[in-house]
Amino acid sequence: AMDPQQRLLLEVSHEALERAGQSPEKLKGSKTSIYIGLCFDDYAKYSVSPPTRIDAFSSLGNTRSIAAGRIAYVLGLQGTVMQLDTTCSSSLLGVHLACQSLRNGESDMALAGGVNLILAPEPMIGFCKLKALAVDGRCKTLDAAADGYGRGEGCGIVVLKKLRDAIANHDPILAVIRGPAVNHDGSSNGLTAPNGTAQAAVIRQALENAQVEPQQVQYSETHGTGT
Repeated sequence: AMDPQQRLLLEVSHEALERAGQSPEKLKGSKTSIYIGLCFDDYAKYSVSPPTRIDAFSSLGNTRSIAAGRIAYVLGLQGTVMQLDTTCSSSLLGVHLACQSLRNGESDMALAGGVNLILAPEPMIGFCKLKALAVDGRCKTLDAAADGYGRGEGCGIVVLKKLRDAIANHDPILAVIRGPAVNHDGSSNGLTAPNGTAQAAVIRQALENAQVEPQQVQYSETHGTGT
């Protein structure tokens, strides 16, 4: 009765904590927050159809918010727990909110990330009708041959702390997030079309938040969508 996305989140969250040098068994009752991006619940369409298959576990196994709540339940975490759906940006928004939670003292540690499994044809058919998907299934972002994007599956979780806390605890540190920022395109020439002015504005805001000059940026990773 459980969406396999929930199982993946449990597995990868536990693995992320272990890799971060955190003992999951010692986190019970801690101010550890969880921010999980989850957009699709394909599995629910089949697990409760026909309705005679519904049992006491069906709703809990397929409700998106429970996907985040189950992690907190299993590990005994008592920080903020939130499931996010801003489509493609869901997990990145989770990282942004996790950083805010750490900065304002709501959390001592945070898990942030997302999960996606393609288990039903309906969303794929809809994106094809929208002409958002590349014919060859591959992203060709910023290329003249770009004709859409390719959908992917997976799960990713990062463990976040304030830098001074991580240093004091001798935690393995893979990266430092200096200045996240978020906005929305607002009005553009179509519901799914990008707004270059708005996207430039959020980049400027991120640089300002990070106290970084544009010429200091050495590497940029972008997300290419069907827009």
